[in-house]
This record gives sequence, C-alpha cells and structure tokens, in this order.
Amino acid sequence: MNFTLKVWRQKNTSAPGKLVDYKMTNISPDISFLEMFDVLNGELTKKGEEIIAFDHDCREGICGSCAMYINGRPHGPQTGAATCLLHMRSFNDGDTIIVEPWRARAFPIVKDLMTDRTAFDRIIQAGGYISVNTGSAPDANETLIPRGTIEETMDAAACIACGACVAACKNASAMLYVGAQVSRFALLPQGQPERRERAQRMVAQMDAEGFGACSFTGACAVECPASVSIENIVRLNREYLGARLTSKNLE
Repeated sequence: MNFTLKVWRQKNTSAPGKLVDYKMTNISPDISFLEMFDVLNGELTKKGEEIIAFDHDCREGICGSCAMYINGRPHGPQTGAATCLLHMRSFNDGDTIIVEPWRARAFPIVKDLMTDRTAFDRIIQAGGYISVNTGSAPDANETLIPRGTIEETMDAAACIACGACVAACKNASAMLYVGAQVSRFALLPQGQPERRERAQRMVAQMDAEGFGACSFTGACAVECPASVSIENIVRLNREYLGARLTSKNLE
C-alpha cells in the first residue's frame, strides 16, 4: 500500500510548526500505524534527517501514550481503539493521512507529535487517592460490594488517561477523564470518607490547568478508546454540586 503522510513537525513548544509531506510506499496492510512510523523514522535516519518524535510505550492499547489526531479524529478512524491498535488496512491505498498532536492549552506540544499531559497527573494528585490508617490489611471479603457497583467502578477505572476526550471536545474539556477518576472512588465504600473533598479538589485542579467547560455533545465518549461512559460526567456533576452544598468550600 502507498500513502502520503502529512505530519506535524515542531521543534519545541515555542517554535512554529508546520505539516511536512512524506511518501510511504510498499507498506504492509497488516502493520500497525505506529509500526508504519517506525518504518518512516528508519528511512529518515538513513537520510541523516531528524526523526519524528511521538509518544508510545506498551503498544497494546493499555498505557494511553500513543496520542495523536489522524485525519481529524483522536486515535484515527477505528472506534474503541488507541492509535497503537490501528492497522494500515483501515485506510485505502493511495490515501493522504494527516497526523497532528493533541490541540489543547493544557497539553502543550513538547516536540512534533509529543504533548505534555502531566496536567492529568496533577489532577490525580489533587484527590485521586484514598487515605487509610496504617496497620494490617483488612480481609479482602470484609466489605461486601454489589456486583453492579463493581462493574460500574471497573468501567470507570478502564480510562487509560490518553486525553482523547480532551482532544475530541470543542472546548478541550477534561470532564470525562475527571468524571471517571471521581466515579471509581465515589462508587466504592472505601472512597466515602473523602468523597466531598475529592470532587471539589479535582475539579478545582482541572480548572486551574486550563481545561475548558463541558459542551456535553458526547464526542468525548464516542472517541474514548476505553469506551468510558458519559454517565461519569453526570456523576461528577452530582458529586461536585452535592459537595458544594454540604461541605465547606475549599479555597
């Protein structure tokens, strides 16, 4: 298969960027999108040119690091899958493929297709934890949890923090991500003691990072590779409003 790639190249955060054309020939339809980039970088290395910087790690759809727009869609045309699980057979021979980094104030470009997504880490640090007293670990079956609650919690915890929800939102909102993080604690009995403070702290940090307001169009849930439900945004709003009404405001 043959493709024309238009790849965003940018030296650093402050430098101007532009789309650069690359011709790819005799590409196997069975290789992944990232493997195709490996081939391209190999060719650039042979020519003595600078390789394209992009994030990747597990290449199994788990780590969430392979974040990029492909023809205007986060992670590309395949629904429910990260970029690393996208194969070239998803495109047509002769296609022009435009590849860009996430576009959000809270995700500044580091280089080429790499963006700084440590804003998510700071949101987790603000409230994504459970404080427990030290001592011996409680028995695993000591606290009984309904199966439905467990499944809802696991669905929320499936978020891989890739940022596709932010990239898909016209306001660059992180509500789906934060909603998933709040939900996985709010649903379990272990998360109840800090429930009110958690919602307020994480939302406050989300706003401080520069993420936009939720448009509630549902694009975030559609593009999420882990299929995290938009119901988590509803739960986040409920948790936050409930906390504001029943606890002291956090500065």
